[in-house]
Amino acid sequence: MPDTSHKPRVLIFIVAYNAEKTIESVLKRIPDSLRDYDTEILIIDDSSKDKTFEAAEAARIKGEIPYPINVLRNPLNQRYGGNQKIGYHYAIERGFDFVALVHGDGQYAPEALPRLLEPLVKGEAEAVFGSRMMTLTGALEGGMPLYKYVGNRILTAFQNQVLGSCLSEFHTGYRIYSTKALAKLPFHLNTNDFHFDTEIIIQFIVAGFRIKELPIPTFYGEEVCHVNGLKYAWDVVKASGAARLQQYCLMYRRNFDVQPAATDSWKHRPKLAFESSQTAALALIKPNTRVLTFGGDSAIDLIPLLEQKGCQVTVLDRESPISGSHPQLNYYQHDPDSDDRLPIDVTDHDYILMLDVIEQAHSPEDFLAQLMQACTYNSKANLIVSSANIGFFVTRWMHLFGQFNYSKKGILDLRHTRLFTFDSLQRVISESGFEVINVEGVPAPYPLVIKNEKFANFLLSMNSQLIKVRRTLFAYQILVVAKPVPTLPALLRDAVGHSKERLEQTEAPADREIVGSAR
Repeated sequence: MPDTSHKPRVLIFIVAYNAEKTIESVLKRIPDSLRDYDTEILIIDDSSKDKTFEAAEAARIKGEIPYPINVLRNPLNQRYGGNQKIGYHYAIERGFDFVALVHGDGQYAPEALPRLLEPLVKGEAEAVFGSRMMTLTGALEGGMPLYKYVGNRILTAFQNQVLGSCLSEFHTGYRIYSTKALAKLPFHLNTNDFHFDTEIIIQFIVAGFRIKELPIPTFYGEEVCHVNGLKYAWDVVKASGAARLQQYCLMYRRNFDVQPAATDSWKHRPKLAFESSQTAALALIKPNTRVLTFGGDSAIDLIPLLEQKGCQVTVLDRESPISGSHPQLNYYQHDPDSDDRLPIDVTDHDYILMLDVIEQAHSPEDFLAQLMQACTYNSKANLIVSSANIGFFVTRWMHLFGQFNYSKKGILDLRHTRLFTFDSLQRVISESGFEVINVEGVPAPYPLVIKNEKFANFLLSMNSQLIKVRRTLFAYQILVVAKPVPTLPALLRDAVGHSKERLEQTEAPADREIVGSAR
């Protein structure tokens, strides 16, 4: 609910560039009804080549505008997006509740400001856009050139499809934002170019903020357009595509990492309802056995299911102990990147799980060597390792176009310090003293990123079949089962023990013969 204990503070932020002839007119068109709010005006001249700053300052000095006015001029041109960043920062720092973006060329009618403010004041939205496209031909009747009208429609339709939104127009420059919402967004990381408007919409959509559109009249006068249409369109397509690819864990842009924690698509979700490295590892573990698992979300998910199988589970993890009730769970804190020995004896464990953790170690070789040393006298343990396959066809395709995009999940996880193919993962395991017993390919977790369940399961099935044809290309993950090769200390111990047993067996019959002959 909005706070009604004080008048909302409203900043009318006018971006101006070469607007010497129009700036005073725009100021005079701001309605007197905005006196119902605590309203101020900020004009930022973006280093115009004309006398925009002087004209705005002259209008302020005349005192005909019934609102406080602050006129600023950037010493260097910050471009359209950069100028907005300064204004929004100004609004947040000075405690305004709402900031309305108005253009200094008069293209967007200031008379509509009170109507656009209403949904924000009522708490119905975090952003309100004045749309010229809510009627079929209104924009054309207002003088919008046909090529701009068609381009606007096409780009907006594309962006709605890609981003899952339903806006009538992505490309209006008439907007009012809640400063509380703006303060939660890293808009300073957005472009300084004209597609800043697209990037901030993407941030609002991803963050789950409410956007409301209201119709506004279209007016095209003698203003000069500074936008390169083709470049702008391409920039919009790239920004929208990057945001969608980020949802699929194929790209990462910090400015779009704004999803609420409760609905964060990057948050780990178990992969137990379909074919995955988790289900494959679970199927390999026999009931009533002892399992050692190195921490990691994928392994932690299996703990309740392993307990149901009667397994005794021991966890080694960097983090603090897991919350919840696990009566058969033993927990030890251990950093695999340290030189410390493992804090437990693993000689009596039947399985050692390393699901999606080896790629996070700074030195997988040292990590495995440390584990192998702990397995000196346990050559019967089954080591189960899973890791992302950098040779996955989607990653290869992106590489073909020069893309190597890390993300918060997936093959190019931001936490990964080492990337593996089938061959390199088997090699690092075998060179650390383990014998590779079996290697499998695991399909991509389509059900986690595709909402249509039938389509996701179809892709999962197709992926599984393609893995049989060429796993190095079509496997999303690699699953390796290995055993420790008997170590020299273990072999020496076995030789000594076996020799003693052999000696006892050979000496006993000779003693009996001597006793018999003596009688």
